[in-house]
Amino acid sequence: MLLGAGYLLSQRSSAPQTKGGKGGRGAGGGAIPVAVTPVKQGDIGVYVNALGTVTPVYTATITSRIAGELMEVHYREGQMVHKGDLLAVIDPRPYQATYTQAEGQLERDQALLNNALIDLARYKSAYEEHAIPEQQLATQKASVNQDQGTVKLDEGNLDAAKVNLEYSRITAPINGRVGLRQVDPGNIVQANGTQPLLTITQLQPITVIFTMAEDYISEVAPQMRAGHKLRVDALDHDNQTELAQGTLLTIDNQIDTTTGTVKVRATFPNRNYELFPNEFVNARLLVKTLNNVNLIPTAAIQRNNDIAFVYVVNPDRTVQSRNINIATTDGNTAAVTGVNPGETLVTDGFDKLQDGTKVTIRKPTAPAPAPPNSQRKETASQAQGAQQQSAAPNPGRSK
Repeated sequence: MLLGAGYLLSQRSSAPQTKGGKGGRGAGGGAIPVAVTPVKQGDIGVYVNALGTVTPVYTATITSRIAGELMEVHYREGQMVHKGDLLAVIDPRPYQATYTQAEGQLERDQALLNNALIDLARYKSAYEEHAIPEQQLATQKASVNQDQGTVKLDEGNLDAAKVNLEYSRITAPINGRVGLRQVDPGNIVQANGTQPLLTITQLQPITVIFTMAEDYISEVAPQMRAGHKLRVDALDHDNQTELAQGTLLTIDNQIDTTTGTVKVRATFPNRNYELFPNEFVNARLLVKTLNNVNLIPTAAIQRNNDIAFVYVVNPDRTVQSRNINIATTDGNTAAVTGVNPGETLVTDGFDKLQDGTKVTIRKPTAPAPAPPNSQRKETASQAQGAQQQSAAPNPGRSK
């Protein structure tokens, strides 16, 4: 009898177990809780995403064009300056003296030229009366030409001295922001030296250079030729916060054969100085907009090798897998084909899902409210007290 009972018990334990009672997996109280979302219809942009570098339109490296002592500095580090503003003064006294000398030399030679012209007029009258030979008149004409050449030379020297004197006052060639001062007052600077006095970078507007795959040229170039302004967004390192909005300015004239990409430049007004020269940003170029397409969250998309699919929740609360084609993605949203607006898709709880699995829809959990400031302070003080208590020496342990 005992042997027969043991045999029956072993036969019962080895019999196949059916999951879900009535044959459907997860049925009869075993339904799998999942999070769902409906398929929506709307518009989505097709973007080119790339790492970009903020580049000023103009950068001016200021050096002295004359040698001398740096006497005055009329700017502050980081100051915004305008074209023509006085930045620094090189000792002008040697160049003022040279200018005065050139000016006096010109006046003296102009007087000699005027005297030679008067003599030439007299010689012409005397020659007409046959009072002097023709050779004497020709000699006087040559003397006048010589004095005229001397005056032109003096005028050139005076202009050169004037230019050098003006170079003693260094002004801003562009609008922009002044960098750190490289040379302090009292130092002797060299003419066209290798060490600049300062650097000015234009911040408004400013540009961003990034690369674009050559496949997009056929879509972007015709729009630019037609005069369309393509939007470009500059985002932070996390690709979450938008720093500035701009427009595509130009495309480079050749493709890099090693990478199959082309450089493009976008311009930004930079009104609030959101972008900084040589800063790395995430650039996003809007190539086109897809209208009235099916939009689903990317969390609903599952992949099997090269096939993308989703789980559709049927009216009887069972799921069915369906293959989809992804047109484009933008952040957490994707435009797809293969589903219809209004259908419900699973977005979480895929672990045990199969075709025909019974599911229950999980309600979204609301975020816990933040405690009031008084409770925050009390909790913080309690934590601090506990930390101090744990850090205090234990006399029992010291023994």
